[in-house]
Amino acid sequence: MINKVCIVGLGYIGLPTSAIFADAGMEVVGVDVSEKIISTINKGEIHIEEPGLPELVKRVVDSGKLRASLVPEQADAYIVAVPTPIHKDCTANVDYVKSACENIAPLVKKGDIVIVESTIPPRTISDVVAPIFEKVGLSEEDVFLAHCPERVLPGRILTELIENTRIVGGLTPEATEKAAEVYRTVVKGEIILTDATTAEMTKLMENTFRDVNIALANELVKISKKLGINAYDVIEFANKHPRVNLHLPGPGVGGHCLAVDPYFIVEKAPEEAKLIQTSRDINNSMPAFVVKNIKEILADVENPKVSIFGVTYKGNIDDYRESPALEIIEMLQKDAGITLSIYDPHVPNDIAPFPLESKESAVADSDLVVVLSDHNEFKTLLTDDSLNGMKNKTVFDTKGICKDISSDVTLYNFNNIYSI
Repeated sequence: MINKVCIVGLGYIGLPTSAIFADAGMEVVGVDVSEKIISTINKGEIHIEEPGLPELVKRVVDSGKLRASLVPEQADAYIVAVPTPIHKDCTANVDYVKSACENIAPLVKKGDIVIVESTIPPRTISDVVAPIFEKVGLSEEDVFLAHCPERVLPGRILTELIENTRIVGGLTPEATEKAAEVYRTVVKGEIILTDATTAEMTKLMENTFRDVNIALANELVKISKKLGINAYDVIEFANKHPRVNLHLPGPGVGGHCLAVDPYFIVEKAPEEAKLIQTSRDINNSMPAFVVKNIKEILADVENPKVSIFGVTYKGNIDDYRESPALEIIEMLQKDAGITLSIYDPHVPNDIAPFPLESKESAVADSDLVVVLSDHNEFKTLLTDDSLNGMKNKTVFDTKGICKDISSDVTLYNFNNIYSI
């Protein structure tokens, strides 16, 4: 029976997961390396933006079911939810996963369950995680090792952690079943049982599918600009076909999943993963494509001011990991002729990657607003008073969210950039 869970990593996945297990009545110890995060959570507060999470964390902390700690504690089940970034050569950095497992290994007893939720390359459980526990005398029969990847959408994490289908893959069939028992205490969706390597690959292919399809849409934008075609119209009309579902283009692909996970497959099978690598190249090229169009829009403007609206990779969240906006901003900052101002209503200045300004300050005397995040606040840019104070009311909407045109605003997006 599982009474206590130790969850390592209290970020965008680890903290909601901790709160949900605590809300189900388990004793949960959440572990993180940041003293600030530990202190914040133990006060019943949170350090990330996610609907419903502040109230849930306060409730389970106040009830004593959730505690945060700098060091792991002995438990019945352990969940590893730490980041897996990529190295400069685009290979997977599993150092955080290894460190987390090495820290809990001395505490793990025979019969305990260890689940890695972090997204990892195929065979990481068998080739990297299992040897760590073997070093402390625990074989695959002694400790139940499994992979259960998170598959949630920021903004809906609390709902999807409970309702979504979960893929549970153990190193052994018994480990699969033991790990599934952990999730059955909180998950209402279907729980599918498989082996660890299949679970690892399934998660990667979910995100790779989206990355490849976004690359197709982004390539369409480039082709459409060259040929003078309305890209959004092509996508809308093509999607009227019952078996076609083109994705939407954007300024690039960001986040901790889509911009990273495909590389884990390329790393393991570089000669076979040609389409996956090409798709990564296309999506990685979009920030430079956006900057090129910005400079074309401003070709006749002397010493222009550009207002960046949004630094997050996705709308209505504060997460800017791998956001293409960061690369676009860095490119523009290198141009001595451009004055740059940055505004994002969802990112606090104390965690922002660049100094942020108020909306009014950002647009003051601006020649161009560039929309890089699809926040709800930006959808009415063309009809509210957001652009008051601009020198030239021109908007380049890379997310396709500004629909209603005001007569005194010039709007560019991926449907009409051929007209620049």
